[in-house]
Amino acid sequence: MTTSRRARLLAPAAVAALLTAALAGCGGASGGSSDAGSAAPSPLADKLADDPVTAVRNAPDITGHSGSVQATTELTTAAGGKKASFSGGGPYDYAKRIGRLEVQVPPGAATNGPVVEVYEPGLVFLQNSGAKVPAGKWVKLDVRQLADGNLISNGATDPATAGAALRGVQQASLVGDETVDGVPLKHYKGTLDLAKAADAAGGQAGYGLRMAAGTFTVKEVPFEAWLDAQGRLHKVVEDFTFAGVAGSKDAKDQVQVTSTVALAGFGTAVSVAEPAAADVVELKDNGSPSPK
Repeated sequence: MTTSRRARLLAPAAVAALLTAALAGCGGASGGSSDAGSAAPSPLADKLADDPVTAVRNAPDITGHSGSVQATTELTTAAGGKKASFSGGGPYDYAKRIGRLEVQVPPGAATNGPVVEVYEPGLVFLQNSGAKVPAGKWVKLDVRQLADGNLISNGATDPATAGAALRGVQQASLVGDETVDGVPLKHYKGTLDLAKAADAAGGQAGYGLRMAAGTFTVKEVPFEAWLDAQGRLHKVVEDFTFAGVAGSKDAKDQVQVTSTVALAGFGTAVSVAEPAAADVVELKDNGSPSPK
């Protein structure tokens, strides 16, 4: 099956229809070379920079030095005055560059029950009844098969990608000091460029960011980020926009997506692995699953 053919099958069947179907059900319109920073310790770098742009751009690497995190995610879509929300979470291992998310979907989505994904730079393994995948089986996708690069189509932005997007920060300012769960944090806001973030991430880590950069209709992506005194990322909010009607630039056809990722449990041991090869299936041309 060609990549373009598979993308046409998988985008609506497996993931991309998730957001648009949920909206329809609500009455709306149809630095470095790693993914989120090196896990190698770098004590001299683990300090919040005085310059806001530098501080935010450094956050993915510094956060990665912790080795692992527990993430919680929330993604809200809005179109035609209607909204749909997805929530989830799971661990991420910076050393092995692999994570897992389980996302709860709202009524009207293209799948029943949670969406579960195991993700690595450039790849995602997906369990999702909307993809016609047998119970206990997974579909393996290259994120370049998804128009948004898997930034939002599974109902979440994974913590590695959300952090890597901050490598593309073009403008940032300090909003002020806040204390969250007893931790003093600096609150920043500004805009980022996903194409520049993809360049900074490099390799497979940049695949999804580059796909999203070409798909999202607002190129200067607004963000807010909360960093601790060490420079680690505790929370990031990114606002994406895409056309609910393919190719349309009309304001009424735009879907607004607010993606929030919060990180905690820095350095806590996590265990994530790829699904066993025997449990991975691929979709045939007719959209039905078959063993690999």
